[in-house]
Amino acid sequence: MKQQFLADEAQTLDFGKRLALATMSQSTQGEVSKSFGAVVYLTGDLGAGKTTLARGFIQGYGHVGPVKSPTYTLVEPYEFERGNVYHFDLYRLSDPEEVDFLGVDDYFEEGNVCLFEWPLKGIGRIPKADLLIDLSDSGTGRKLNCRIDSEKGTKIAQRLWL
Repeated sequence: MKQQFLADEAQTLDFGKRLALATMSQSTQGEVSKSFGAVVYLTGDLGAGKTTLARGFIQGYGHVGPVKSPTYTLVEPYEFERGNVYHFDLYRLSDPEEVDFLGVDDYFEEGNVCLFEWPLKGIGRIPKADLLIDLSDSGTGRKLNCRIDSEKGTKIAQRLWL
């Protein structure tokens, strides 16, 4: 388990950007770094910073402009030359089987990154996590705990915490 303290929104955004870079292969001269894909679960109470971290991640992939919260749409897709990022918010699901009706099976293909807020609402219907990131209020900022759940997650964590 890796831990980190995030003092404010700027540090949460920065962590998201660094996490994005850790999911990309090293580019050779003149080539775009490609995503090797990942499944990241983001957990924590309402207001813990999950969407802020996801926004930093998506900006780290090169998105310019606002990053919408998928609270009502359930998923927001972002397509990049380096790979696709799918930002899910499963908070509104009442049953994990509802994931089947979203028509998102293609999103789970190798090479794509899936960020899941409220992943427990979709357990059994969504891919297993490579990393589980839990955010909690520490009174003076956010405490981030990262559990590594796969070989790919280990590779990402090694790049993230060099």
